[in-house]
Amino acid sequence: MAGEITALKIQRRNKDRVSIYLDGEYAFSLKTIVAASLGRGDYLSDKRIKELQIEDSFEKAHDQALNYLSYRPRSNAEVSRYLRDKKVPPAVSETVLQRLSAAGLLDDLAFAQYWVENREAFKPRGRRLLRQELRQKGINDDLIGEVLDEVDEEESAYQAASKQASRYAGLDDELYRQKMQNFLRRRGFAYEVIRETISHLLHQREEERAIDV
Repeated sequence: MAGEITALKIQRRNKDRVSIYLDGEYAFSLKTIVAASLGRGDYLSDKRIKELQIEDSFEKAHDQALNYLSYRPRSNAEVSRYLRDKKVPPAVSETVLQRLSAAGLLDDLAFAQYWVENREAFKPRGRRLLRQELRQKGINDDLIGEVLDEVDEEESAYQAASKQASRYAGLDDELYRQKMQNFLRRRGFAYEVIRETISHLLHQREEERAIDV
């Protein structure tokens, strides 16, 4: 494929890619950032063409990863799986991950903190379930332990139960206890935490009834 560049044309359907013509014929295309250093009259050896195509693969994969990260923070493992699903070669994927980490866009500790804070704010759950979720995201146990040490499980359980309490407001105490216990168990809270939380809520119900009398 080696030859002299006779034309470089920005593609009409994709302005971010440039068609490279060698010796008067279309040869391949590159992202504009990769093709920026090329000019008409340059001679490209087979080795140089291969280098350009590897660089092009990297830039394409990097853009895919950035787009994936634009929706929400991700763990290293999530981005790695995403690039694998996109058929990105392992060596290219590893280089992309390194660049993103160096830029501060991939940080498993920061991701784990984000995940837990987001859960606590919108859908509180216990340490057991949080640990399971973070493991599924590829976070190692040391980082998980560091993040979960900061979780106030009692407060999280109370917040989760308080949001659910209105649904059970018309139930008698026994059924209320049963429903709330099952709910908090599904959210991954420890037995002792569940017991204390329900006891607190039932006490609140008694006080509210006394006020209403």
